[in-house]
Amino acid sequence: MDRNGILEELVRELAGLPGIGRKTAQRLAFHILKQPREEADRLARTIRAVKERLGLCLQCRNIAEGELCEICRDPSRDNTKVVVVEDVITLHAIERTGGYKGLYHVLAGALSPLDGVGPADIKAPDLVDRLARSKVEEVIMATSPTIEGEATAIYLSRLIKPLGIRISRIACGVPVGMDLEYADEVTLLKSLDGRREI
Repeated sequence: MDRNGILEELVRELAGLPGIGRKTAQRLAFHILKQPREEADRLARTIRAVKERLGLCLQCRNIAEGELCEICRDPSRDNTKVVVVEDVITLHAIERTGGYKGLYHVLAGALSPLDGVGPADIKAPDLVDRLARSKVEEVIMATSPTIEGEATAIYLSRLIKPLGIRISRIACGVPVGMDLEYADEVTLLKSLDGRREI
C-alpha cells in the first residue's frame, strides 16, 4: 500500500469516530503525519492501553481500570443515593459539576422498542438486583428528556417502587429533546438540585 493509501485509510478511520467529519479527519491525519514519531507512537500506545486495560465497573458499569471504578471505590461517596444515567458520557458530565457526591448506575442506552432496545438491553434487572442488595434510599433518574429517556425512567421507577426506595427525576432546566451530554455544568447541577419524585 503506498503512502497516499495509508493516509487515506487513516482519514477513513478517523472519520468513523463520532462527531468527526471528513475535513476534520483530514486535518487530524495531517497533524499526526507532521508529529514527531515519538508523539505518534505515544498516541498509538495510549489507544492500545485503553483497549487492553479499561473495562466496565462490575457495580455501576462506568469505565474502570479493574473490577470497580474510582467512584464505586471511593468510601467518601454517599452510598444512599444512585443517579441512573443512559451512558458514561452523561455520568462524566454530572461529575464535572462537582455538586453530586453519590453513586451512579449506567444503563448503556434507553428503551426504544422501535429500535429493538428492550429492558434486557439496558440491563434493567441488574439495576434492580443491585438496589435490592444495597443501602440506597434514593434513586435519581437522569435519563435524557426525550421520549425514550422518559419511557425508561417511568419503566425503571415501576420496577424500583416495590423496593421502598424513593425515586426522583432530574428537574427541568435541560431542554426537552436535548441529550444530557451536551448540557453545561450549571444546567446539569440545577437539574439535579431541582429533581422531583416520580
